Amino acid sequence: MRHVLSAVVQNVPGVLAHISGMLASRGYNIDSLAVGETENRNLSRMTFVVVGDNRVSEQVRKQLEKIVTVVSVQDVSSRDYVERDLMLIKVRVETGAQRTEVRELVEIFRGRVVDVGPQELMIEISGRENKIQAFIERMRPYGILELVRTGRIAMVRGSNPDAVLELEEMDQSAD
Repeated sequence: MRHVLSAVVQNVPGVLAHISGMLASRGYNIDSLAVGETENRNLSRMTFVVVGDNRVSEQVRKQLEKIVTVVSVQDVSSRDYVERDLMLIKVRVETGAQRTEVRELVEIFRGRVVDVGPQELMIEISGRENKIQAFIERMRPYGILELVRTGRIAMVRGSNPDAVLELEEMDQSAD
């Protein structure tokens, strides 16, 4: 089972190394990881995807909560949430007909052609993991030259009063 965990952490050097080292030392594999600054420049959000049963998810969450620089941890996958991946993919297109076919598929998948070369197209596509995987499979017959993906990001739908209070407390302590 896939678990999406979201950790709000202090935006200081070494946090990512500390957290990934702790997870690795305990034998937990990170399937996906994305890190970025939040609306509060003193905080970053780390979104992890770990595979395992509920016990694994709970253990990872508890281990993360023990780290001093971790402000909060939430199992997003247990709630109503939106998730996205971003991918850039470079595909071989040797003929005009292939270029047209690929552009049509890009439109169907609501992607964008972001670079055009003599024999390749670079495409940007975002969405849920299954959409990204389906697009990859559609591009395989053309020849995938290169592919890069971000880690998954996720956000719980609706307002989250706990997160708002934590952010306000962090703002007050920073002043």
